Parts: sequence; C-alpha cells; structure tokens
Amino acid sequence: MNRRTKIAAVAAALLITAGAAGSATASGDGKGADREAAALTGSAKLYRPAGDDITMSFDAHLAKDALPWEATGTFRFSHYKGDFAAAADVKVDCLVTGGKVATVTGVITRGEGLLATAVGKRVGISVHDTARGRDRLGYSWMASNDPLTDEVPKCTSAAPFERTKEGTGDLKVLPWQFEYPTD
Repeated sequence: MNRRTKIAAVAAALLITAGAAGSATASGDGKGADREAAALTGSAKLYRPAGDDITMSFDAHLAKDALPWEATGTFRFSHYKGDFAAAADVKVDCLVTGGKVATVTGVITRGEGLLATAVGKRVGISVHDTARGRDRLGYSWMASNDPLTDEVPKCTSAAPFERTKEGTGDLKVLPWQFEYPTD
C-alpha cells in the first residue's frame, strides 16, 4: 500500500468512526459527542382569538444517562386578560420526549394571581414541536380548568391539543436517546 492509499484509508476510518459516534450520541444541536439525553426549550403564546395572553416557556433538560425523573430545569406559564392574572414558575421534576413530542412536569415554586396559593402543586405540560411555526401544547389541568385541583403524577399531561399563535413560538424538543442495557 503506498503512502497516499494509507492516508486515504486512515482518513476514511476516522470519518467512519466520527460518523458512528455522532449517530450514537450528539450535542443539543444533534452533533458532537456530549449530547444530553433530552430537552424541551423555548417559549410560545397560545392562540386565543378573544385576546387572552397565555405564554409558556421552557428550559428543561435530561442529562446523558439520566432517567426522566432526574430531569432538571424550569418552566413558566402565565395567563393574563383584563383584570385576570395567573402565572407560575415551576421546577422540573420529570421530562420525557419521543420524537418531537415532550411531556414535562414540575412543582410550582412561585405563583401569582390565581396561582398564588399553588406553591407545592405539580403540573404537567405536553408539547409537539411541529417545526412549522404552529407548535401544539396540552396541560394537565385541561379537564378541570384549574391547576389547583388535580394530583398530577410525574411525566403526565394532556395531549398537545392547543395551537400556538403564529409567529410567537420557538419551542424545541430534543428527542430522548435511551441507551438500552446490553446483556
């Protein structure tokens, strides 16, 4: 094998190795070797023709090799219209994603307005990142219309039935890459 052929063979081997490593694990943008297991980030307003200002924002992460209930981060939701106000800051306690759908739960750490007495309650939100600018969301209090009444288990929410307001969202779901144990 001449020198040029050896260099080409080594370069090809390095590219194949890098490609295999990149397909197994990647960074938050889908490239590199330090990819977190899953994430839900960004913010959006819900579509409300009556003028309600409902905003959801997320910064939830699942570290590589972590389980969903070991997720970290925060999310916030707010609903304002006229004299009505409800908002909450939430500490993430579970995150699971599948494809471009995520479900995140957490415990309210600070509430205002209607949610001032909700500290300590768990809530859940689901997101479908459609990549078309019209993401969808669902929330655990969908059936009761009151986050104060439901006991929500970790990683539980309603299907993402609500549409986001066009041009207001940048929700991003990083699909979970679960490594199955080998025998």
